[in-house]
Amino acid sequence: MNTTLLSAAANQARGLAMDAVHACSSGHLGLPLGCAEIGAVLFSESLRYHATTPRWLNRDRFILSAGHGSMFLYSWLHLAGYDLPLEEVKHFRKLHSITPGHPEFHETPGVEATTGPLGQGVANAVGYALSGKRAAARYNTTEHTLFDHHVIALMGDGCLQEGVAKEAIAFAGHNGLDNLVLIYDSNDVTLDAMAEVTQGEDAEAYFASQGWDAVTIDGHDFSAIQAALANAKNNDNGRPKVIIAKTLIGKGISEVAGTAKAHGEGGAKFIDAARAGLGLPSEHFFVSDEVRAHFAARNETAAAELAAWQASFEAWSAANPELANELSDSISLAVPSDLIESIPAFAADYKDATRSAGATVINAVAKAVPQFLTGSADLFGSTKNYIKDGGDFSASNPAGRNIWFGIREHAMGAICNGIAYDGLFRPSGATFLVFADYLRPSIRLAALAKLPVTYIFTHDSVGVGEDGPTHQPVETTSGLRVIPGLDVIRPGDAEETAGAFAAAMYRTDGPTALILTRQAIPLMNELSVAERRDGVIRGAYIAKKETAALEMILLGSGSELQHAMVAAEKLGAGVRVVSVPCMERFDRQDAAYQEAVLPSSCTKRIAIEAGVGCLWWKYVGLQGKVVAIDRFGISAPGDTVMRELGMTADNLIAVAQA
Repeated sequence: MNTTLLSAAANQARGLAMDAVHACSSGHLGLPLGCAEIGAVLFSESLRYHATTPRWLNRDRFILSAGHGSMFLYSWLHLAGYDLPLEEVKHFRKLHSITPGHPEFHETPGVEATTGPLGQGVANAVGYALSGKRAAARYNTTEHTLFDHHVIALMGDGCLQEGVAKEAIAFAGHNGLDNLVLIYDSNDVTLDAMAEVTQGEDAEAYFASQGWDAVTIDGHDFSAIQAALANAKNNDNGRPKVIIAKTLIGKGISEVAGTAKAHGEGGAKFIDAARAGLGLPSEHFFVSDEVRAHFAARNETAAAELAAWQASFEAWSAANPELANELSDSISLAVPSDLIESIPAFAADYKDATRSAGATVINAVAKAVPQFLTGSADLFGSTKNYIKDGGDFSASNPAGRNIWFGIREHAMGAICNGIAYDGLFRPSGATFLVFADYLRPSIRLAALAKLPVTYIFTHDSVGVGEDGPTHQPVETTSGLRVIPGLDVIRPGDAEETAGAFAAAMYRTDGPTALILTRQAIPLMNELSVAERRDGVIRGAYIAKKETAALEMILLGSGSELQHAMVAAEKLGAGVRVVSVPCMERFDRQDAAYQEAVLPSSCTKRIAIEAGVGCLWWKYVGLQGKVVAIDRFGISAPGDTVMRELGMTADNLIAVAQA
């Protein structure tokens, strides 16, 4: 290890960070300066990567959980030779640059996750580690090792204070994710003040209590950093690892170093003196020929390692063609084109909750899509999304397809994101709909990063009944619908449930939330199975067509669709029923289809849904009506609550006749 060269690289990375933040008068200097030695060891010595093949399947995954320190990552990706030219470093935080304020997946080569909200990256790393463990169990053979990489995440005090990180840390320790290494930038400072104002835990003792190996080092000592990383990567003892690196925040800018003022851009005005103190020339955005040559040589070595792996991969593919096809489908997010038809049809007299129908459907999906995984927040018995014969993921069975997240909804969402970022498996997670807000930040990030995660939310309305208003999510479905990029599907019976799961699998450019009932719903048998499932794919469709001149349209979703069907029979031949399981999918249809389903000539429209009604007005118009529940629920039997709050065919008829 050439510490002289590493020191030069660390200081030049500091210079890039200072210059970029100063150029846009915005950003965070504390971590990029304080962790420069860590970056030098990681990208020069410890990480397995090939800069021009950023998605190499067996690369080490590096996640910057403390995403506000994005110039740390951009500086090192540039120095390491990723497709991040110096011009982009100079355009930090500028319009249309690939160096946005916080790292964003798909935007910048080498960025493994969209991070910034503190703690998310920790949980994403846990998801990556889970994916890596399962990939090794699924695809490695006696003759060939395809997957033996590590997942390394850099976090700060802010990440560790967030509950999502604590949930994920507990999950990782319990499940023995020994391919996971956290580097804790322990600089004893948060944004507002010294960290002692808000925290006082013994970090080593905390991690040990969660089943982790922990070591504390000087975060500016190259040898200590390298030794700690080497030990962590070479010690597969069933315990994840944390390296608690004591660092000086803002190191290099003496005016703010070690204080809360170093966290943001406060030290940028002192950079000329700081650059001189670091031995940097007056030229801004400076990188020496020696440092560039060092990383070029390092990439040549990595190229040989990659070539050896590729040869092994080709031999494995020839020896294991079925597994190779499965892995190829996983990477390309391919699912069988006939998936929707392969789900068995339900009997015409079927009547049950859509969560129960979901139990049948998910097992058909799991059979057709071997990369599909599912998990639940301690509610498998209620959410009914367990894959039969899929096995349970654990330290002793990393090939399992059922993930027991425990009562950790927020971590469940972020871990599912990590699995989806890795791109080897299709994750899903389940809980009661009322708890969706516990993982809402993770759902939002999945939508932002266009991750194909499936959420299974059951117990979807006041039909929950006796558990009362604390468990009756009247506002939650609409709250999810306003997240850009999230498809929210609330199926009206078992066949729509089949269409909903298929729609989630077919979608590869974003997440899908399935909203399922606890209460039983009969099948709507007006149309064929194929027509109904295809209607869900389109988001809305004519569930019952008028047999006379069109006079009125009734719209509904979920368990209230049945009331619209009954009401239409009694209101007369000129009434149409439109099922709207997914507003987002319907809104993406062309104008001709939308007009065919909801002709503008018919302004007498009524929508019914057991939740707040605000979003339905875009379909019913100012001359229409919405039968909804714009209040919290009641503790009573579910049917009683539904009647009391107007979720009946009789009330819908009365509103129509009025």
